[in-house]
Amino acid sequence: METSAYGASLAGGAFDIWSFVKRPQTIVRLLSWLFSIVVFATILSEGYMNDQHVEVTKCMFNENEGACSYGIGIGILAFLACVVFIVLDAYFPQISNANERKYIVLADLGFSGLWTFLWFVCFCFLANQWSYTTQAAVIADAARAVVTFSFFSTVTWATLSVFAFQRYRQGMDEIGIGYNDPAGDPTSPYPTAYAGAPQGYQQSPFSASSAGQGGYKPPEY
Repeated sequence: METSAYGASLAGGAFDIWSFVKRPQTIVRLLSWLFSIVVFATILSEGYMNDQHVEVTKCMFNENEGACSYGIGIGILAFLACVVFIVLDAYFPQISNANERKYIVLADLGFSGLWTFLWFVCFCFLANQWSYTTQAAVIADAARAVVTFSFFSTVTWATLSVFAFQRYRQGMDEIGIGYNDPAGDPTSPYPTAYAGAPQGYQQSPFSASSAGQGGYKPPEY
């Protein structure tokens, strides 16, 4: 009998918040959420500078506006995605449909893999632009923090990709082992339509040949 699907027990169990928070996947998800905040919040608050008596601000990464915009965009989307997937992870055990669980796991796998790549691009891009930055007005600690946490985000999202892939493989194995169609089982004592019949029942006690016995017979004269 199937007792779990895609790494979670079947629907109906009580939600334990402490067990949920202590799960490795939840911890890594929360770290990814925190790192994304550090990246986009640091760029928004300290990533733009302007020369004295000049109102126009410029990106601290070699005055490349694309570098700051890319970091902010990736960070905000990662922040929102972490919130969504944390909610889905908490609700996941309450989903009874195995196909719905499969779609959630595939979405997690696809998004985590994509964001691993995008964070790696962000890290390489910002590190490259920072190496060409010479402005004295730049807050160096802020720039280094953005580059460093972009790298950390790459690691955490890669870890989430591994977790999602493991859940997908586990779910496929569990479904393949746990499900058995009774219609194709030759040892079944009765057809699927009579699944509610008592144990040992095979056929109706009245056969077609005995349907006419005991019927009316005209008297003989």
